[in-house]
Amino acid sequence: MTRRQFEALVDRALRRLPRKFKDKLANIAVVVEAWPEDATLAELGIEPPDTLYGLYRGVDLTRRDSSYGNVLPDTVTIYQGPIEEDCVDEEEMAELVRETVVHELGHYFGLDDETMERIEDPDA
Repeated sequence: MTRRQFEALVDRALRRLPRKFKDKLANIAVVVEAWPEDATLAELGIEPPDTLYGLYRGVDLTRRDSSYGNVLPDTVTIYQGPIEEDCVDEEEMAELVRETVVHELGHYFGLDDETMERIEDPDA
């Protein structure tokens, strides 16, 4: 899949977010990169065969106060290579992109991984 086609999957995932969440997005950039850098994986303690589909970097909404301002945008990075590698077709890729975008934006809204897992699977 070309970068442009993959970026279209990311754009579609963003467009399909519920309006009540889209309206709260501010000072955030969503970007596509081919693969996570080795330094990023090491920083996060991720070793093969594990990989990273996406990454949020920034100050989540729950930690912003009146002194927050004049800062570079937070970033959500979606990694094309690992997603392509783990999916069998474009439909599966689109679903994994959607899940990854939603997950990383969950961090923007202040949710940690454990909380998101409980939300996704309340019986776990």
